[in-house]
Amino acid sequence: MQILSALFVEGFDFRQVEGPSTRIDLTGIYFSIAVESYPATLEPHLIVLIRCRDDESGSDMLEVVFERDGEEVARNRQPVMIEPGKFGYQLVKGELEFETNGTVEATCRLVGEESDPLVVPLTVLPVS
Repeated sequence: MQILSALFVEGFDFRQVEGPSTRIDLTGIYFSIAVESYPATLEPHLIVLIRCRDDESGSDMLEVVFERDGEEVARNRQPVMIEPGKFGYQLVKGELEFETNGTVEATCRLVGEESDPLVVPLTVLPVS
């Protein structure tokens, strides 16, 4: 299987179109967020889009490690089941504590795959 994309989003919807074919409508994609004060606790939604080739089993484990300055601050590990030849998604919700401005990187990888992980940054800034 292969991770195609991972994005922090405010929302998403699925809809069927002619074919049959599915569309994913992503809203509020972001890579930074402003907070009123510190300390702050954020629970961002990370949507991970995954492809399963026809010749694969469709079963793996998605691991997302959230790191700040090289230190792990949260981890999420969940099974992935996708029908061979199809696409799927996993929703990952992290609970992240911020004492000050900074960036957390979400490193996404499929445990059974020997490919480079996908890294998605999230920067927290004060309201200006």
